[in-house]
Amino acid sequence: MPVLVDISTLYKCLPDGGQAEVHPVTDAAVAWKEGRIEWAGPASELPVTFEKESRLSAGGNVVIPGLVDCHTHLAFGGWRAAEFEKRLKGVSYLDIARQGGGIRKTMVQTREATPRDLRNHSLTVLRKMVALGVTTVECKSGYGLSADAERKQLELYRQLREIQPVDIVSTFLGAHIVPPEFTADRMAYVDLLCNELIPEFAGAGLAEFCDVFVEETAFSREEALRILETGKQYGLRPKLHVDQLYDGDGAALAAEVKAISADHLEYTGDEGIRRMADAGVVGVCLPIATLYLGQQSMKVRKFVDAGIPVAVATDFNPGSAPSFHLPLAMMLSCTMNGLTPAEALKGATCYAAAAIGRDGECGSIEPGKRADLAVLEVPDINHWMYQFEANVCTETYIRGVSQKPVSAAGYPEIQL
Repeated sequence: MPVLVDISTLYKCLPDGGQAEVHPVTDAAVAWKEGRIEWAGPASELPVTFEKESRLSAGGNVVIPGLVDCHTHLAFGGWRAAEFEKRLKGVSYLDIARQGGGIRKTMVQTREATPRDLRNHSLTVLRKMVALGVTTVECKSGYGLSADAERKQLELYRQLREIQPVDIVSTFLGAHIVPPEFTADRMAYVDLLCNELIPEFAGAGLAEFCDVFVEETAFSREEALRILETGKQYGLRPKLHVDQLYDGDGAALAAEVKAISADHLEYTGDEGIRRMADAGVVGVCLPIATLYLGQQSMKVRKFVDAGIPVAVATDFNPGSAPSFHLPLAMMLSCTMNGLTPAEALKGATCYAAAAIGRDGECGSIEPGKRADLAVLEVPDINHWMYQFEANVCTETYIRGVSQKPVSAAGYPEIQL
């Protein structure tokens, strides 16, 4: 039963309190057994039952819950650097999409990618995420957009869950865009999602959530409603990409379907915020995408003031958010969205776990939760966000085990 000591400040990030309450404890200790936290608090109050247990040192550093990235598109083929240049020259995201770029381009590259390509890409990214203190990652499909290619992504996530330590949470995003082969009959694609793919993937346990991108070049409100309600019938909880490029009444839709989260929300109006608050929907702030697309920032303070828990995530994808650096997203949520460092930390731990239904397992440091911890070489979380560095994480524990870097070649092969 290891005991982690020499903690300058322990930020528990408990569900109690609001966005800014992160429950700091100075000169702290954490004890765990078989990967589950047994006790956390001031070192001076460590129960006598732990006195003879082995000691691990945090080196006088800060300790936080393992970070939770609750919105990523982990597995994809290829990159889209040329589109980055186009946007810098004034071509809009929507215009690039209409020209066959954007999600459609990544769809082609992902369909062409071999299972080994996707495996190596994903394992490399996960290793780098762990080094930043990330211990739980939500992973969406949505770049295959055919039965075989979507199955390939979701099967990959299932097998990644078995061969490496990060907790992988899978989301079916078949409703990312309508693939080109269905352009002339988009209803046939919605039928495919609702009548075949959702029942199959839910029945096989390949996903926990069903997500829809509601936007001009993606899916309408009415189409999203049908897809999400079908997902609910098969046990997939709703999630939504909404109000990213304009106010499309997406927040109200999230409330209507009782979504676990609504993500992006840059253009959500006051009525949508009120509806989300009444329905208990978690709002997810994705500032890296906002930065890359040059959009207006999510008005986070309105959500927080309305009592909505606001999570912070990367939206890691090859187009609008080509970075998996969650601490960077946290810093941007401070500078671009107006969260305080404490609010950003709560958003990337406790509230991010709630956005993917893992708040009973991780996201806070308290008895019964997994011993997922990150050790940070900073004086406090204010300084962490203020004096941004590439990485200040010196140790990451997943289920109580310190993680050492492992290359993709060090993991077993997978069969898709």
